[in-house]
Amino acid sequence: MKTLKLITVVFTAAIMLTACKEEKKKPDYSKKKETVASTGIQISDAEMKEGAQIFFDKCAGCHGSSRKGATGPSLLPDGDGKAIATKVLGAEGIRTFIENGTAGGMPEWKGILSEHQIELMTRFLQVDPPIVPPYGMKEMTASWKLIIPVADRPTKPQHNRNIKNYFGVIMRDAGKVAIIDGDTKEKVAVLKTGFAVHILRTSASGRYIYSVGRDGKITMIDTYTKIPTIVAEVKGGFDSRSVEVSKYKGYEDKYLVFGGYSPSHIAILDAQTLEPISITPTAGKACDGDKEYIEEARVASIVASHTDPVWICNVKERGMVDIVDYSDPKNPKITEIPTARFLHDGGFDSTGHYFLVAANASNKIVVIDVPNKKLVKIIKTGIKPHPGRGTNLKTKYGNVWVTSHLGENKLSFIKTNPGKGQWTVVKEVKATGNGGGALFVKSHPKSKHLWVDRTLNPDAKLNSAVDVFDSYTLKFIKTLHAPKGVDGRAVHFEYNKAGNEVWVSYFMGKKNAIVIYNDKTLKVKKIIQGDWVQNPTGKFNVYNTTHDIY
Repeated sequence: MKTLKLITVVFTAAIMLTACKEEKKKPDYSKKKETVASTGIQISDAEMKEGAQIFFDKCAGCHGSSRKGATGPSLLPDGDGKAIATKVLGAEGIRTFIENGTAGGMPEWKGILSEHQIELMTRFLQVDPPIVPPYGMKEMTASWKLIIPVADRPTKPQHNRNIKNYFGVIMRDAGKVAIIDGDTKEKVAVLKTGFAVHILRTSASGRYIYSVGRDGKITMIDTYTKIPTIVAEVKGGFDSRSVEVSKYKGYEDKYLVFGGYSPSHIAILDAQTLEPISITPTAGKACDGDKEYIEEARVASIVASHTDPVWICNVKERGMVDIVDYSDPKNPKITEIPTARFLHDGGFDSTGHYFLVAANASNKIVVIDVPNKKLVKIIKTGIKPHPGRGTNLKTKYGNVWVTSHLGENKLSFIKTNPGKGQWTVVKEVKATGNGGGALFVKSHPKSKHLWVDRTLNPDAKLNSAVDVFDSYTLKFIKTLHAPKGVDGRAVHFEYNKAGNEVWVSYFMGKKNAIVIYNDKTLKVKKIIQGDWVQNPTGKFNVYNTTHDIY
């Protein structure tokens, strides 16, 4: 928690930043009320600190670290010409959105945030956001910790477990990552990583697991040791959600890329040690030719090509797909492809030649030809597509890539194989109930099923259940509700290496769990619970993550 407190101070003390730099000491957060002149809202420095922590944890991912908007609208006192000013909306208007959420995918926070926290946020959002201080190579290098040098690490596994079927499981709010043996279902280790870890990625060899948290901290985990061990860590920025490794032949396990939310930049690091190599800012003009220069141009999803020495980095607010050539990591060549706003998550088609990514503010899916570095198609889908990495199916309509949606109850199936209808939505289906809120879809080449969650739907009966479809006919099969003794919101799917089990997380409940289903029978095979299972979210099988199987 020391790291979290430090980051919060950095974000929320910005109004006192100049004086602090001169005096070289921390600001004195007092309990007294201070009137913010621009709005007349009374909020103390201590309350600003608390409000910034809440916003950073719960809101920044959609509304931006500087509150300028992205998937969600801007939240500025005077507005931005596109969204209503928060000081016009007022405390009651802000409270309504916080408590009830929206049909577009914002969850309801009543019952999650306390009354004190909600009231505080109604004031915090009516004052100017804190200024984010610079963070560059000097600061990143200073944060780098090589805990175990490469020469001191084992050259082969020091155990008899099947690393390829290890699962890395994010315990988001606890700031931890659990490593679970997928064969035995045993907990192998629980490691303290960054705050609010967003994703895990594996090295090209499958040996290392890298985590990245919303505090910008990258943690490198070695699975060869008897118990998985953290061997290096570094802070790539104040806020982030993505890392990826080099996977092209000849570059395996050489480099790692970090996508910064705040500051907005692409950083390349040594994948064996996490030593920083280069930083490239992502600020620039938007994809639509707008004269606006976007400073907060956050890097959303990143994937690694298997056909070329490049990463595909999606610059959210600008709507730019950046293809980053890492063959010269100190001076990476970047090809920018204008697409649509705001880019979020995506994945490869079944050939690995094409990359599909959601531009969820535009209600579109963008298709990129990676080897040829060009835009292929922009496809209209439903409201706020949110595919995760999507999933690839062989269906009666041809080979398709699937996305779910935050803003409406719709699954869109995009044909990917050549011929009539390629890069069009050839089928749309609905899950059970009303409204959107789906975050992830999942299948596997060996599976006959497609799994869909509804995590952000306000209806508890829907957000705690998952729907299963036939992966060939696309017909609905069954809704699976939380098993007895388990509650919370169902989120994220991962298959085991064999493709015959599906792991589902249940979080934000009183009885959190990881539920393992038999993919053939749809029956519960195992429930993993315990004091160490703290708000589990994303799960990443080493083999599937290494080989981009989805």
